[in-house]
Amino acid sequence: MTFYEKLVQHNKKISRLEHLEAICGWDQASMMPEGGNQARSEALAELAVIKHELSTAPQLSDWFEQAGREELDAEKVISLHEMKRSWQQANVLPAELVEQKSLACSKCEHAWRTQREKNDWQGFSQNLKDVVELARQEAQIRAEATGLSRYDALLDLYEPGMTTRELDELFSDVKSWLPDLIQQIMERQSQDVTIQPVGPFPVEQQQDLSRSLMTKLGFDFNHGRLDKSIHPFCGGVPTDVRITTRYDEADFTSALMGVIHETGHARYEQGLPEKWAGLPVGKARSMGIHESQSLFFEMQLSRSELFIDILAPLAAETFQRNDDPALSAENLTLLNTRVKPGYIRVDADEATYPAHVILRYEIERDLIEGKIEIEDIPELWDKKMSEYLGVSTKGNFTDGCMQDIHWTFGAFGYFPSYTLGAMYAAQFMAAINKEMNVDNLVRERNLQPIFNWLDRHVWKRASTASTDQLLIDSTGERLNAKYFKQHLEQRYLK
Repeated sequence: MTFYEKLVQHNKKISRLEHLEAICGWDQASMMPEGGNQARSEALAELAVIKHELSTAPQLSDWFEQAGREELDAEKVISLHEMKRSWQQANVLPAELVEQKSLACSKCEHAWRTQREKNDWQGFSQNLKDVVELARQEAQIRAEATGLSRYDALLDLYEPGMTTRELDELFSDVKSWLPDLIQQIMERQSQDVTIQPVGPFPVEQQQDLSRSLMTKLGFDFNHGRLDKSIHPFCGGVPTDVRITTRYDEADFTSALMGVIHETGHARYEQGLPEKWAGLPVGKARSMGIHESQSLFFEMQLSRSELFIDILAPLAAETFQRNDDPALSAENLTLLNTRVKPGYIRVDADEATYPAHVILRYEIERDLIEGKIEIEDIPELWDKKMSEYLGVSTKGNFTDGCMQDIHWTFGAFGYFPSYTLGAMYAAQFMAAINKEMNVDNLVRERNLQPIFNWLDRHVWKRASTASTDQLLIDSTGERLNAKYFKQHLEQRYLK
C-alpha cells in the first residue's frame, strides 16, 4: 500500500466518524428529548476527541512527507493537498481545547433554545463568554500557525483564501449603495396592493407542499429527509442529507422558502462526486460556495416571477384554496419580493439581507480580535441595525443578538459566507444566462438544464479547485460584486 493510499484510508475513517457526528447533531437539534442533552453532549465531546486524535495521529507527518515523494497523477496531487490542508488545520489544536469547545458549545446551544424565547440575554451571555474565550484561544493558535490575523485564521476555515481586507472592501462598497437602493425599492413598492394569506395553514399540509417543491427541485428523498427544528438547517452527509425548518401556521411562506434554501444546500451535497467520497477533496469548496447554492435556489430561482407561477397553483391545491386571491401567482410574487427592513435575518428579503450579514461580520470580527467584549454586543447590535436598516433592537434580545445559532457553537468566521454566497449566486446565474435562456426554461417547467450546469461547474468540482479558480472556470472571472447589484436592480427597479 502506498503512503497516499494509507492517507486515503485514514481520511475515510475520519469521515465515518464525521458521519456519526452529523447525524447525532441533527437528532440533538430536531428529535432528542430534553433530558438527553447532557449525555449526548458528553458523547459528542468524546467523539470530537477521538476524531481529533485520528486527525493528528503522529504517523501522519511522515506519511505526508513520503506521499509527497510518490508519483501521483494530477487528481491525486490535488487530493493530497486537501488532505494535508485538513491535517494542518486539525493538528494545531490541542485535544483538551477541542473537548472544552465541544462541551461549551453544546451547553450554550442547548440553553439558547429556551433562553432566546425568554429574552434572557444575561443567562445566554454567561454561556457565550465560555464559547468566545475558547474561540479566541483557537484563533490565536491558528493565527500563530498560519501567519494570519486571529479572525482571518477562523475565516479561512469557512472561506479559504478570503481575508478581512477583501471583505472590508466588498462590504464597504455594498454599504455605499445598499441603503439608497432599499429606499428606492420601498418607494416603488409603496403603491403595490398585496393580500396577506390568512391562516391557519396546517403543518402537515405545509410539509406536503415543501416535499412537492423539493421534488421539483431535484431533491433525492432516497438519500435525505425533511424534519422540524427551532432553527432551519441542512445537515447529515451526502448520502443521507437532513433538512429541517420551523413552521408557522399563520404564514406558510417563511417555512417554504426556508426549505427551498436548504434544498439548495442539499442538492450541492447530493451532487458531490462519489469517487471522492470520504476525502477532503470531495467536500464542498467553501461555505460561501455552499451558500451560493442555497441562495441560487431560493433567491435567484424560486423568488422569480416565473417560478412563483409554478409554486402558486401547488400551494392553492395543497391548502385547498383554489379561489383564494391571496394565493394567486401575482400576489405571491409581490409578497415574496417585498422589501422591508426587519429584525430576523432568516426571514429577510434579499435586498436587506446583506445588512444583517455585514452587521454580524463586523461584530464577530471585533469580538475575536478583542476590540469589543460580550457586554458590548447588544448596544452595538442596536446601533448597527438602526444605522443600516432603520430598526431598533434595544432590549429585544430575542429578535436581536440572540436570534442566530451560529455563535452558540463557535462558528465565528461563518457569517460572511452568506453575502459572499449571494454574490457568487448572482455571478453563476449571469453565466448560465449566457449559455441558455433561464426564463424560457422556467416557463417551460424544464429546470434540469440549469441543474446540469450547476452539477458540472460547481457540484462535481467539489474542492478540486480554489474558489477563485472555480469562478474563473465557470464564469470567466474572479468574484465580481457587480452581478449582485445588477441582479437587485433588474428584479426590483426595472
